Amino acid sequence: MGAVLTGTISREDFRLDVPARYNFAADVVDLWAEESEKLALLWVDDQGQELRVTFDEMARRSRSAANVLASLGVRRGDVVLVLLPALVEWWVLNLACLRMGAVVCPGTVQLSPKDIAYRLRAARPACVVADADTAQHVDEVMDDFPEVRGRLLVGDERPGWISCDDAVREASSDFPAVPTRSDENAILYFTSGTTGAPKMVMHTHASYPLAHVITGRFWLGLGPEDLHWNLSDTGWAKAAWSSIFGPWHMGAAVFVHHAKQFEPERALELLAAHPVSSFCGAPTVYRMLVLEDLARFEFATLRSCVAAGEPLNPEIVAEPRPGSMGVAAPGFELAVIDEGGHALPAGERGDLAVRVSPDRPVGIFKEYWKDPAKTASTYRGPWYVTGDRATRDGDGYFWFIARADDVIISSGYRIGPFEVESALLEHQAVAESAVVSSPDAVRGEVVKAFVVLTPGTEPDDDLIHALQEHVKETTAPFKYPRKVEFVEALPKTVSGKILRRELREREWAVAPGRPQP
Repeated sequence: MGAVLTGTISREDFRLDVPARYNFAADVVDLWAEESEKLALLWVDDQGQELRVTFDEMARRSRSAANVLASLGVRRGDVVLVLLPALVEWWVLNLACLRMGAVVCPGTVQLSPKDIAYRLRAARPACVVADADTAQHVDEVMDDFPEVRGRLLVGDERPGWISCDDAVREASSDFPAVPTRSDENAILYFTSGTTGAPKMVMHTHASYPLAHVITGRFWLGLGPEDLHWNLSDTGWAKAAWSSIFGPWHMGAAVFVHHAKQFEPERALELLAAHPVSSFCGAPTVYRMLVLEDLARFEFATLRSCVAAGEPLNPEIVAEPRPGSMGVAAPGFELAVIDEGGHALPAGERGDLAVRVSPDRPVGIFKEYWKDPAKTASTYRGPWYVTGDRATRDGDGYFWFIARADDVIISSGYRIGPFEVESALLEHQAVAESAVVSSPDAVRGEVVKAFVVLTPGTEPDDDLIHALQEHVKETTAPFKYPRKVEFVEALPKTVSGKILRRELREREWAVAPGRPQP
């Protein structure tokens, strides 16, 4: 369905043929929809509700949603900001945007009003889609963005918002898919970096919707009879490639558990109760699951488990090489390179990179949108530099060492230190702050803040709690520092730049985790 795969499962022989025009909604979902009863989504919540959505229904609802967006003035190339939890409408709106050639911009519902305002200012969306809770935050900043032509609300009513449920139900389900070019903008993500606010990463119809046929076929190993459960926040890129594109390329159904937070015992109950054959979660999930009494459960249909988003420690999983990242996926050539862009021999530490010249793999993102300098900084000769430090053994297995930058990856969430530092500096008790990763047995690493207090401020546990709550309220709650240490001064260069790396290395030396670069 959709993409044309040629060759065998061998990485050397594999090739993904990219057509000039490609639209996932039409080229994949609509084709599976021809089997009218084929299951696309099995959705459950903790109140006993269960929804079974076929590909045919998903296709029809996405066409209706495309008509709704068009009626609000959304056109080909326009950005649609989608702030929804794991509701069926999240899948419908993603497909609707792809179908009409709009650029879908997913965001986590944990965003604060300040975070939302930044995304509205940077992406300039034509429309915002949100659930009731998130819509309140949107309204706090919406007066500054009159160019937003439409607001769609899922699951409730609110002044100034159009009921998405009612509008989709009443709209026509006749909407011819736009024949989008493979290199046309399709998905826009905001990703945290070492400095500054989150950067906008643009993907095309080829680099994400099409390329993740590799995910579905080779990484997840799915087929039309499978039910795949991916645990990922809908605002993160992982949700798209493991909750939409990878499984649906292969005709597999997606299992969804809608809940406010992850509960390991409940997850095990669901795995035992439903015919899930493939499971994916961040390593933090597995660290929590193995602490439960696994002998109480029987997983009759579960065939495979995979992890993504952060390193997976060898105590949790026995891979072909315990603790290894594995080998390169089909269609990609990886190497560990030095500062000059030269591939290093086995055993030497360097930067993990993907070869992009002379042949660029389909799955590499198009660009940091509106930031050509940032885009250029990610390339070194014929290589795209991933930002991970690694080594390679003699058999081609790669071993993660650390991030090359200061980005913190906690429970699969990317957290930029600058965002947390900026939030802390808004508190009257904080004179300076530096934020780094700190080892954690369950989450892999967590946010730790080193704080210099303003004169006359006394450090105590109440202040730590106050600072944590302040960060939660100022930015997304998942970014708050779980550890806070008060210090007299921060290490700096002669020019005054904070030496985060020195603090980070001190943290990991005190409680050894994975080695630092």
